[in-house]
Amino acid sequence: MKRIVFSHFPVAADLALLFLRAGTAVMLLTHGWSKITNFSDRLNSFADPIGLGPAVSLQLVIFAEFFCAIFLVLGFMSRIFLIPLIINMAVIAFVVHGDDPFGQQEKALMYLLVFVVLMFTGPGKFSLDGQILKRRRY
Repeated sequence: MKRIVFSHFPVAADLALLFLRAGTAVMLLTHGWSKITNFSDRLNSFADPIGLGPAVSLQLVIFAEFFCAIFLVLGFMSRIFLIPLIINMAVIAFVVHGDDPFGQQEKALMYLLVFVVLMFTGPGKFSLDGQILKRRRY
């Protein structure tokens, strides 16, 4: 029993990174997709937290929440595509919802936490990055 509870299987960490990376990115894709489908409705009324204009802010958020999330699901150039996601979630949590109660910040902070963890750990073996690195070792 002790062996099962306290054992460490290397493949389990890579599976956990796969589930964390792909699951979080797929959930974020739904937010990006809703912004794409309602682009014209949101274009002039989207929040402009850093002073770039509502249209540019919306385009940057769509890039992060949809396109970067697609690359994160695949695990391709993950650390590069995590940078816009981390910036996006930090702006949402600390600027857009900075004065709101914790309940309003909680979702963005949860995404931010996952993205920072993935930045430190990398995408894992079950990703395109992991497969590219595996081929280079031989």
